[in-house]
Amino acid sequence: MAEAVVMPKLGNTVESAIILSWHVAVGDTVRPGDLLCEIETDKATLEIESSAGGILLAQLCAAGDEAPVLSNIAVVGSAGESIAEFEPRSYSASGEPPDLPKSPVGDRRGAGLAAPIKISPRARKLAQRHGVDYQNIAGSGPGGRVIERDIERALPDAPAKFTPVAQAMLDSGDYKVAEGHPAGRRVSKADLERVESERFARAIPLTGVRKTIAGRMRESLQSTAQLTLNASADARALQAYRRRLKASDEGLGLAAVNINDLLLFAVSRTLPAFPALNALFENDVIYAQKAVHLGQAVDTDRGLLVPVIRSAESLTLKQLSEAARRLAEACRAGNIQPDELSGGSFTVSNLGALGIESFTPILNPPQVGILGVGSINLKPVEQEAEVAFVPHIGLSLTINHQVVDGAPAARFLQTLSANLAQIDLLLAT
Repeated sequence: MAEAVVMPKLGNTVESAIILSWHVAVGDTVRPGDLLCEIETDKATLEIESSAGGILLAQLCAAGDEAPVLSNIAVVGSAGESIAEFEPRSYSASGEPPDLPKSPVGDRRGAGLAAPIKISPRARKLAQRHGVDYQNIAGSGPGGRVIERDIERALPDAPAKFTPVAQAMLDSGDYKVAEGHPAGRRVSKADLERVESERFARAIPLTGVRKTIAGRMRESLQSTAQLTLNASADARALQAYRRRLKASDEGLGLAAVNINDLLLFAVSRTLPAFPALNALFENDVIYAQKAVHLGQAVDTDRGLLVPVIRSAESLTLKQLSEAARRLAEACRAGNIQPDELSGGSFTVSNLGALGIESFTPILNPPQVGILGVGSINLKPVEQEAEVAFVPHIGLSLTINHQVVDGAPAARFLQTLSANLAQIDLLLAT
C-alpha cells in the first residue's frame, strides 16, 4: 500500500523548508531509513529519510521548491499504485471538492455527457482563481491528470513565480531565466543559466543560513542602540586549572574541559546576579529570565550558528562542557535541531583561539547582552612597586543601551573578571 513521506515538523519556529536535492529518483527501490533528500530551513540543513519501503512512486516537490511542514513531499509504494490521494488538497472543511467551472457539454463531475476531467486539487484551485477553463487542457500529470503547471502555462501573460533559491540567484545579477522557459511556469534553480560576466571571478548569492545571518545582523544594528565595553581578566587561575584538568585521571572525564568551557561556566554563575543582562527586550517590554539559557557562537562552513545551552546555571562544569561540545559538533555536521538554535537569553562569542584580542560583538535580538572573548596576552601590572607581566584574557561586552545602562554592564564585567581570576573558588561554591 502506497504511503506518503511528509516534511517533518522542524521545531516550533519553522513553517517550511526548501528541498535542496533528491538522492533517490522516481522508480528506485528504497527501504525505511534510506536517505531520500536534503532540505534546508533558515537555520540548518537536514536529511529526510524514507518512512516506508518500496518504490519511489513520486517526488511531489522539485529541488529548489519550498514545502510547508507536514505536507506530502514524496510517495513510496508498489509499482503501478495510484498517487492521486497524496497530492495536495484544497477541499473545504466538509470534505467536498469545490465547485467546478461549467462545461458547454454539461457537468463533467458525474451526470454530464462526458467522463470527468482528472485534475489535481491545486490545479483546480488555481484555475478557479484565474477563471481558466481547464476542460480542454491536456494534462501532463500521471494518467493525463491536469496538474498545477498545466494551468500555469495556460495563464495569459502570467508573471513567473520563483523558488526562494532561484529568486536569490536572479537578484545577484549573475543568472537569468533560461531561454525557452514556458511563460508563467514556476522557475527553480534548474531553470536558470549564468550570465557571462567579467565583473567577478565567482558570484555567490546569499541563500539559506548566510542570507538569514545577513538579515539578522542588519536588523540588529537598525533596531538596537549598541554599546560595547572592553575589559580584561587575570587568566592565571584559568590556565592553571585547565592544566590540572588536562592532566586529571582519564576516568573522571574532565580532560576535554577547555578554557572556553570555564568561561561559559563563569558567565552562567555571574549572570543571575545581573538580571538586567539576562533578559529579552521586545515591543518595549523587558522580559527578565529566570534561567540562564546560554548561547555560544559556533563557526561553521555554512555561517555562524548560535546553539543554546538550556539552564546553564544549573549544570556542573562537566555537564556544561559536554553540552557545549555536543551542540558545536551538531552545528558543524549540519544536523543541529531548530529548537536548539532558539530561546537564548545571553550569548558568548569566543575569537580568542584565532588571536583576536578584542572586538565588537553584535547583539542577537531580542537578547540585550553578548560577551566577546579575546585571546590571552601578557599585560603589565604594578605589584608592590614593581611591574609584572601577567596573562589577561580580553572581554568585550555589547549591550542594548536602550534598556541596559553602562554602570550595571560595567559591574557585570567587573564581577565576571573577579570570578575568572579565582575560578577555583567559584567552582567550589
